[in-house]
Amino acid sequence: MAEFVQETKGQLLRWVIHLWREPFSMAFNLVNPVILLIFMGSAFQGLARDSTGGDYRTYLLPGILALTAFGNSMAGGIPLLFDKENGFLMRLMTAPISRASILVSRFLAVNINTLVQCLIMLVLGLLFGIRIATGIGGVFTILFISLLLSFGFTIISLILAFVLHSHGDFFAILGITSLPMTFLSSAFVPLDALPVWMRLLAYVNPMTYAVNGMRALILSGWDIGLLVRIALVFLVFDGLVFWFGSRILSRHLA
Repeated sequence: MAEFVQETKGQLLRWVIHLWREPFSMAFNLVNPVILLIFMGSAFQGLARDSTGGDYRTYLLPGILALTAFGNSMAGGIPLLFDKENGFLMRLMTAPISRASILVSRFLAVNINTLVQCLIMLVLGLLFGIRIATGIGGVFTILFISLLLSFGFTIISLILAFVLHSHGDFFAILGITSLPMTFLSSAFVPLDALPVWMRLLAYVNPMTYAVNGMRALILSGWDIGLLVRIALVFLVFDGLVFWFGSRILSRHLA
């Protein structure tokens, strides 16, 4: 166990250094949600006031947080895919280390990055005058919900890194799934404003439940019943993805 922790720690440090050496990528990932919050929030402020019942930027912030968690987690497998293409992953797999540490270290790197970005977005939201109804406890709960959302999609991303043969295929899947997942949720508009067929699809979209939970914590306050339902949804979603992913990844790691 001690060796596994040491191996995971060493590889996690590698991913942290890798991220530190790409400040432009980190800055872009932070600037993009800020642009959404400033420009989209301002552009639709008057139009959406009646449907959202208040400041649209406050309404939009949970959607941006969920989009950040989803985007980070789905892109989390790309560095592993590049390692596979240049042969470094094969050298890692033949080294005398636990192969599970390769996945766990990348998983931790993605989710730590997601937590940091979501926390920065919440701080920026406070600077824009957004107030969180549930206080500091709500902040930690929002971060926890972002982790629940990120968990399953990070595993899906790691599966794609081993199953796909080129980063072009990976980027194509990201491009074709990101927008539908975003707009088939309550990230930007209330579910009641969506057409019936979109609303039905939104109800099976995990992002919808993450956004609704974060939005309740920011706008209205503690809703224990809602939070319990969200926890159950992610328990099922993350559990199924973990079970399915472990079978596929164990086969490829073998």
